[in-house]
Amino acid sequence: MNVENQLDEIFASDLRYLMLISYIVLGNNAVTNRYIEQTYRMPVHAWSTLFAIVMFPGIRAKQVKALFPRPQNTISRAAALLETRGLIEQHPSPNDGREKELFATPAGEALLAEIRAASFRRQEELFAPLSDEERETFFALARKIAAGPQLTDTVTMKVSPNSRKGKANGAA
Repeated sequence: MNVENQLDEIFASDLRYLMLISYIVLGNNAVTNRYIEQTYRMPVHAWSTLFAIVMFPGIRAKQVKALFPRPQNTISRAAALLETRGLIEQHPSPNDGREKELFATPAGEALLAEIRAASFRRQEELFAPLSDEERETFFALARKIAAGPQLTDTVTMKVSPNSRKGKANGAA
């Protein structure tokens, strides 16, 4: 059976919605991540962190985490990498000296402008099969899912604090 037939079967399964969105996201991430990593020697979470910092000067790392759901240590590593490269600066928050506010440097803003231009071209490429009206419908539906708390919070897949890998297989 060829891959197209296998995908048709997966997309006809009871998990078709999750599998389709995963396929789209993972496929795009493979292209985008490879480009960003090879062109800029930067993991994708670093450029998305830079994007948030340029969009919202003075943002804190925990706020970046809310925009791009990733572990806090991933965001912290991204900020450290960006700072080491001179793309951002961290300043103590005037409200709480323990917290750092993040600001892009001119070099960070210039780099993000390059990445945004390439990302915009990728966006156009990815959504080329859709008409303008279909794009807006897709966006509205996806935005509705993104706005719901179920995206990052779950009742169904709660992990017990006592759970461990292998426990389901009877391993101790």
